[in-house]
Amino acid sequence: MNPRKKPKFNRHGAYVKRVSKSWRRPRGRDNKMRIKEKAKGKRPSVGFGAPKALRGLHPSGFKEILISNIKELERVDKVKEAIRIAAKVGKKKKTEIVAKAKELGIKVLNP
Repeated sequence: MNPRKKPKFNRHGAYVKRVSKSWRRPRGRDNKMRIKEKAKGKRPSVGFGAPKALRGLHPSGFKEILISNIKELERVDKVKEAIRIAAKVGKKKKTEIVAKAKELGIKVLNP
């Protein structure tokens, strides 16, 4: 839902196979990324934050609610909230929850 597109914040040296892409702050004395040299990759900073209204929302625009049983579907606001069925729920209960959610018009994020 965010209209602005953020760059991918890759770790410095992630182009080498043994270095993972997950972000780590550059700390070297002569590190060009730490010095914020152009074309050396973007660093996460305050300006890249999402607007307060969008923070913590699912990309679909709904707020996520974790559900473990059918009874918990009653407290879900179908306009603002979508449900995610807990991992501990089995196949039988999950199909029941999905059917009931479809009946109530609630969006399921992991059917």
